[in-house]
Amino acid sequence: MTVAGQWVDASTAILVEGASDRAAVLAAARILGVDLDASGVTVVPMGGAMSVRRFAAELGGEGGLRLRGLCDAAELRFFQRAGLGDDVVFVCRPDLEAELLRALGHRRTEDVLEQEGDLRLFRMFQQQPAQRLRSLDQQLHRFFGTTSGRKEHYGAVLTSALAADELPAPLRGVVGARQ
Repeated sequence: MTVAGQWVDASTAILVEGASDRAAVLAAARILGVDLDASGVTVVPMGGAMSVRRFAAELGGEGGLRLRGLCDAAELRFFQRAGLGDDVVFVCRPDLEAELLRALGHRRTEDVLEQEGDLRLFRMFQQQPAQRLRSLDQQLHRFFGTTSGRKEHYGAVLTSALAADELPAPLRGVVGARQ
């Protein structure tokens, strides 16, 4: 079967909103010791939750792949409308970045920024007038989305900084789900 123009040998597709979600799912699988390829699982970034109906129709359907999903709380309705049940959709509240920030805490998140060479940039970002009155969580959340590729990079890096028992429940669930 082809997914996003590439041939995949899979029996299950995990539908995710974007590249940062895919990076986090792949990192979570490594942490949990799950070989997605060997398990017949492919992770498909859809370019936004509103595309889930199209992807579900193309990949699922009669004789198609089993589907799972990972989404933000605000996007759950799109997955439900596409016919994915609550037993196969894992919801980040309110979103994946918030789940990762809660799991790591502020200090460890800043440690990761320092290890990645971005703490100084983040401190400068915090001093921008639009950021000064925001909470640290809001600043971190915004910082991760300000530069092309940063959100994807930190999806993997923040997830990789966690131990298996620290992974947010939606990541553990979508990687470990069995159908």
